[in-house]
Amino acid sequence: MSKKRPALGKGLSALLQNAETDITTKTSINAKDQKLADHISKVTIAQIEVNPFQPRTEFIKQDLEELAESIKIHGIIQPITVRKMGYDKYQLISGERRLRASKLAGLKEIPAYIRIADDQAMLEMALIENVQRSELDAMEVAFSLKRLQDECKITQEELGQRVSKNRSTIANYLRLLKLPNQVQIAIRKRLISMGHARAIAGFETEKKQLWALEKTIKEKLSVRAIEKLLNTENTPKKTASEKKAIAIGQTKHYYAADKMADKLDAKVQVKSSSSGKGSLVIHFKDDKDFLRISKLLGIK
Repeated sequence: MSKKRPALGKGLSALLQNAETDITTKTSINAKDQKLADHISKVTIAQIEVNPFQPRTEFIKQDLEELAESIKIHGIIQPITVRKMGYDKYQLISGERRLRASKLAGLKEIPAYIRIADDQAMLEMALIENVQRSELDAMEVAFSLKRLQDECKITQEELGQRVSKNRSTIANYLRLLKLPNQVQIAIRKRLISMGHARAIAGFETEKKQLWALEKTIKEKLSVRAIEKLLNTENTPKKTASEKKAIAIGQTKHYYAADKMADKLDAKVQVKSSSSGKGSLVIHFKDDKDFLRISKLLGIK
């Protein structure tokens, strides 16, 4: 059973042949034409050029082949998005994976949303579409968010609104960009998750971060295991001289407690911590014994 060819939107055919709607024209596009350009049309694959702003840089061959087989059976479920460069010439905004797979499947045409936009609008649409819909790795999302911030002059608050993510999530992605290259590569190769990377970022120095990365991959540590490791590593360690001073201090406390016990003729306990803080407990048998000890201490 042959598939029905999608009909062009009303007036779309005329719009696509109109030179004034090319990206190269300086004529402003009215709202009616822009709306028409949002309809789905069949576009010849050979007429589509690659998007220079594509944030995705790696495509797994096996995944493309599997998608190509699916396309042969089911066709394109989600149209790609292109912008009109000129009559019979288009530039990809988003959907490069679908476009590549369609070529592998032997398709000559592909369903597409036609958009009319300048370079900045195109960049913004491509990046937002990718962050929201495609399965980018965490680093690709981070790169895309950073480009939206820097090149499209979008604040972090606006960024969250446009990509439907809260500010803390945006901040977590952007923090990945401050990690050493080796950690970023491990994320891209999916050797570690974003959760692992966030835990590794907690280590104070790059040297410790790389050590944690190697240990994580080698021992296949969970995020929780890295966090425990982080707490251990970040706990200040006492120097030999500090440990010696603490030991001497505690010895003095115990010696003084023994002397006090002899003088008061009562059991005396002392407890002290490594910080020097502690408690002193004097035991008494009854009220009469308590009054006796009080008098010895000079308390009436």
